[in-house]
Amino acid sequence: MRKFIFAIVLLLSILFIIGQFAELQALVDTVKRGEWHYLVLALIIEAAWLMNLAASYLAIFHSIGIEEKVENMLLTATAANFVSIVAPSAGMSGAAVFITEARRRNYSPARAAIAGALYVLFDYLGFICVLAVGLFVLIRRENLTMVEVTASVILISIASVLALLLYLGMRSAQALGRALSFFARLANRLVYPFIHREYLSEARAMKFAHDAADGLLELRRKPHNMLVPAGLALVNKTLLVSILFFVFLAFQVPISAGTIVAGFSLGYLFLIVSPTPAGLGIVEGALTITLSTMYIPLEAAAVVTLVYRGITFWVPLFFGMIAFRMLGSIPAAVGPSEPMNVTDGQRDVELRQ
Repeated sequence: MRKFIFAIVLLLSILFIIGQFAELQALVDTVKRGEWHYLVLALIIEAAWLMNLAASYLAIFHSIGIEEKVENMLLTATAANFVSIVAPSAGMSGAAVFITEARRRNYSPARAAIAGALYVLFDYLGFICVLAVGLFVLIRRENLTMVEVTASVILISIASVLALLLYLGMRSAQALGRALSFFARLANRLVYPFIHREYLSEARAMKFAHDAADGLLELRRKPHNMLVPAGLALVNKTLLVSILFFVFLAFQVPISAGTIVAGFSLGYLFLIVSPTPAGLGIVEGALTITLSTMYIPLEAAAVVTLVYRGITFWVPLFFGMIAFRMLGSIPAAVGPSEPMNVTDGQRDVELRQ
């Protein structure tokens, strides 16, 4: 089954790359015009971003009571990022990779899913800090439109729902179970006319909630463990902004700090809310238009956008494909250390405290 899933994902990836071949060719031609030392620095920062990605997941896994090896987490996190690119879902599809690996490596899939949700939440919160600065710049320059406002509201709404679910899990397994059961019933009503059966099990939703509450209880015991993932989320965005800065330097385009932050903010915002893989097409348009409205020549804005996306989209995609293929090389017989699950009685007592 695993080989079948890999074959499907690989086929979709190949078709996806073939469909974007013209953009890749344009990217190669454009890169030749840039100053190579700045582009090399941008690539080094992108490698640091991938390491930061793994470090973030490692810190989150540790905070919920799962110890994992660095090399295993680097492979899994890079593969999860790859799946998030080819299967857009506001960042949540990558959690499926962690859940699959959890089953294979004999630790709680529910905790792995919680880790994925926590990563997305920290990522959103870190980005919202940058977005606030970017929106302020756009307001000062009278460039803010309803499109950006609507996209920001969608992002904040997604983050709020996710934060609420995690909060419920920290306070009460039953409350989280009721919330997940509600979403399961809603999903079943939506898909029943098409498949004529229940798609999601409410009983499984309740069991998942109790397993997830164990991990969140570990986080509640040691809330200071959230500081490291939160800090790494801000580092994540700082690295991406730095890549954009060095791309501007590579093509000798005059730039200000406000323009970089505003351009990055809108580009990343539409990456999250876009229905296309990693915002493909939409992010390029949004970033180019934003930069051009901030007095960057349209041709220069298009060049910077193309190369920036080449580094932050195609490089992780390439390494993600390799990591996804290599996941099978991680030994499955012995899983990472994980504390034994607490009993329902112990959990309920601690949640009330």
